[in-house]
Amino acid sequence: MKFITNYLHIFVVLSFLGSCGGKKYIREIPYNYSSDQYTKEKNQQKNLSTSDYFIVDDNSEGLNDDTLRVKEKYSIIMGVMPKDIRDYKLYAYLDEWIGTPYKKQMLEKGIGVDASYFVQALYSDVYDATFSKTPDGIFRSKDIQLFTGRAFLQEGDIVFFRYDKGHPISDVGIYLHNDRILACTSTGLNIYNFNDEYFQLRYVAAGRLKQK
Repeated sequence: MKFITNYLHIFVVLSFLGSCGGKKYIREIPYNYSSDQYTKEKNQQKNLSTSDYFIVDDNSEGLNDDTLRVKEKYSIIMGVMPKDIRDYKLYAYLDEWIGTPYKKQMLEKGIGVDASYFVQALYSDVYDATFSKTPDGIFRSKDIQLFTGRAFLQEGDIVFFRYDKGHPISDVGIYLHNDRILACTSTGLNIYNFNDEYFQLRYVAAGRLKQK
């Protein structure tokens, strides 16, 4: 009797699979498609996810190797992203002078440099501007727009300092980026933190070359 019951059960299942309902059941079984269909869908998914990404061009400006080196070097020194270093001529120029010892009224690479002499030469060679070689003379130049607010400082701005009462404008420096300035102290021409008390107590104003 048990054998007959099992036979009837198998017969009913086979009958169901052979019916329309059975065909529907087969169609709904997961992964019941051909390998071609599977490959096609996977390729479509891959194309969709690939389209979410793009190639970043780190040298969209077509800069040469020397300029890229300077850009990367000073972005590290300034603590900023390379894209924030924009005045390439400025950094390339000062890069050759960094570390030159301080010597009054002198301008000789690697031998001696006076800050005001250096600023006069830099602005002449990089920005095609003519200044006096004295801090006070640069301060009084008609080609300079003076301001005091530190929040407005940009790459290449001139910063003016007062060290003694007899000389209201005693020295100059160049603002670079991220509160870093190029200045000449007893240790030579180098990059310093503008927030240092030494500079803050002596800061008078800043100047920017007027647009021609």
